[in-house]
Amino acid sequence: MTTQSTSTSGAAGSRETGSDPRSTAAPEHGSHLGGTHEGGSLQGRRVGWIGTGIMGRSMAGHLLRAGCRVVVHSRTRAKAEPLLAEGAIWAETPAEAARDADFVGLNVGMPHELDDVTFGPRGVFEGLGKSGVLVDFGTSKPSAARRLAARAAELGASALDAPVSGGDIGARNATLSIMVGGESEAFAKAEPYFARLGKTVVHHGPAGSGQRVKIVNQVLVAANTLGMCEALHFAAATGLDPQRVLQSVGGGAAASWSISVLAPRVIGGDFEPGFIVDHMLKDLRIARDEAGEIGLELPMIDLCVARYEALVAAGFGRKGTQGLYLLYRGG
Repeated sequence: MTTQSTSTSGAAGSRETGSDPRSTAAPEHGSHLGGTHEGGSLQGRRVGWIGTGIMGRSMAGHLLRAGCRVVVHSRTRAKAEPLLAEGAIWAETPAEAARDADFVGLNVGMPHELDDVTFGPRGVFEGLGKSGVLVDFGTSKPSAARRLAARAAELGASALDAPVSGGDIGARNATLSIMVGGESEAFAKAEPYFARLGKTVVHHGPAGSGQRVKIVNQVLVAANTLGMCEALHFAAATGLDPQRVLQSVGGGAAASWSISVLAPRVIGGDFEPGFIVDHMLKDLRIARDEAGEIGLELPMIDLCVARYEALVAAGFGRKGTQGLYLLYRGG
């Protein structure tokens, strides 16, 4: 795993970037669960986890198998059952999951859900103790990240925004890219946990910085996925063998995650989610809003928003992002 930290000082949000970036390499993590890892063993550490969907279930599972005492809460208990079968403990509320935890992970999909599980009645902030680290692994507005960090600080705790990229495969294989914003001290506390979840971990600066990097990521991913679907549509319409097309373009300058992971799913007629369309549209709207707030016109974002809105309007909001292809074949 590669980690990179950007030093920060003062209150969250006091400056955009740090002045003393440093990079360290750590051993790969898969072969020594429960062992020493960039800050020591996780054996017996208390972890609260809220959200056990496509991503959260795998991520919480890695910490459970690393020896953590994991207490989980999810809107739908059935989604947490595989973790409970492995030894996780069920919490009736987010507050209960967060109580006495060293580390609290959040992986919820929509902005109102984030507000509900943190600031709402029986939310995380009613249980988070002093010295606890709250980490939001979802994608939300940078302003929401700053709000979480400010409230955590009032309680004597800390919060990081740490959105991830790598999809369901990255979550299962613990090879996610984790983009972190928040105070350096909190980042240092969270690093041993990040080491169990991802292959690349970079600290970008104060609260909200991780979410801004995720905006960059989502614009790249959305545009690339749109291009992939349109290109495959062209290939099919002209009678080309799509598998042979992938052999050619996947080994050249067009190679990408969308080509290697999503394109084979499209060819196989698999539109089930690794990442849900509704969530991508939410992320792109955040990107559009953030760009507007700083006075940028970004036409690629507008195009991607329009295409994903059309996909949702066609009834495919719960499909995977490669479902854009369905617009070309008429569903």
